[in-house]
Amino acid sequence: MAAVSDPLPDLLIAVPAVILACKAGAQLVRRIGQPPVVGEIAVGILLGPSLLGWLWPDAQTALFPQSVLPYIGALGNLGLLAFMFLVGLELDLGSLRGHSRTALAVSQASIALPLALGTLLAFGMYTTFAPDGVDKLPFVLFIAVSMSITAFPVLARILTDRGLYRTKVGALAMACAAVDDVTAWCLLAAVVAVTKSNSPTEAVTTALYAVAFTLFMYYAVRPLLARWVRRAERAYTESVVLVVLFSGLCLSALATDKIGVHALFGAFLFGVVTPRGSRIVEVTAARVRAFTVPVLLPLFFVTTGLKTDISLLAGDPVQWLWAGAVLTVAVLGKWGGGSVAARASGQSWTDAMSIGALMNCRGLTELVVLNIGLGLGVIGPDLFTMLVLMALITTAATGPALSVIRRRVGDLDAADQPEAADEEMAEKTTLQSAGTR
Repeated sequence: MAAVSDPLPDLLIAVPAVILACKAGAQLVRRIGQPPVVGEIAVGILLGPSLLGWLWPDAQTALFPQSVLPYIGALGNLGLLAFMFLVGLELDLGSLRGHSRTALAVSQASIALPLALGTLLAFGMYTTFAPDGVDKLPFVLFIAVSMSITAFPVLARILTDRGLYRTKVGALAMACAAVDDVTAWCLLAAVVAVTKSNSPTEAVTTALYAVAFTLFMYYAVRPLLARWVRRAERAYTESVVLVVLFSGLCLSALATDKIGVHALFGAFLFGVVTPRGSRIVEVTAARVRAFTVPVLLPLFFVTTGLKTDISLLAGDPVQWLWAGAVLTVAVLGKWGGGSVAARASGQSWTDAMSIGALMNCRGLTELVVLNIGLGLGVIGPDLFTMLVLMALITTAATGPALSVIRRRVGDLDAADQPEAADEEMAEKTTLQSAGTR
């Protein structure tokens, strides 16, 4: 019987190589005003068959031998669970105060229009891109939902970097993204249930179990956690809280995985019901973030990059036309839907288009959704590659688009309101005069 080689030495090479490469990519793109996730996604793609595997396949095989891929995937998924817990924890529905009507209108429009356009696109793509044996319903539903995603954490980072987080447009964008996130994850849970089920009855049963588990988490686990956290502030160390919360997110993820709606939903839901405003929870979350984001998430990026192969599109102009159609539908749906709804809700063109551009940011959240679809077999490698490129382009375009909108469209708004501008100038003059006395 042949001895099984120990994958640890190969893993000890691959892991630091990925972490350092992603860190370098993140630092590089930050210098040009991009969020770090753009560099990390790009590095993951470059380390895959799209570049390293194309230019130097032996080096890629040496860096990522088959024996280590399951371990890299497992570590990356563990980091992803922790990240989804943090997304749920940071999801502040209190930001809806004062913006509820506009936030609901914008978020639902920026989901409804992409769903409609994505459905039309999916009907056209089904015969060409649906894997063998995949029914039309799950394929269409998945493409429609994948067009509707907004990256809540990346959006918050962009607003912070540009000094917009505490502004009116920043608060409104965060409120819209919060509603959008909750709605999109619910829709995706429904798609996963439909895809995994063998009959409509089984899909309905899965959905009912998911609803029951959500209610249990909110009305039973949430108050228990709140009471325990209050005790933990006085009686326990931060390490104990870290162990309990991490174990809780893992068990919640296990529960939703057994229900049939993917483990990520459980981790996200556990973050939603975890109490906010507690010092010990904030410190624990900071510890989880400090390890998860720079160490474990890059392994998820490279796992995604190894599944992304641009050469599948390179030799066929028709494939690139479809990739262009995917990008066009994604931008029109999210940016167009969000901007029109925000403008109809009374926002200026500057703020409306800014909100639309921010809602078009997909980032890591889109990659999570795409990996779910590929893992379920709903989409194949070629369509997966198109959608990953769409996620990268729309995320990278958000910052520059925001700069152009705030500068050029803002000038047009000011020109349309000369009286307001004159009043503002008069007020500034008065204040300056008062200050010189």
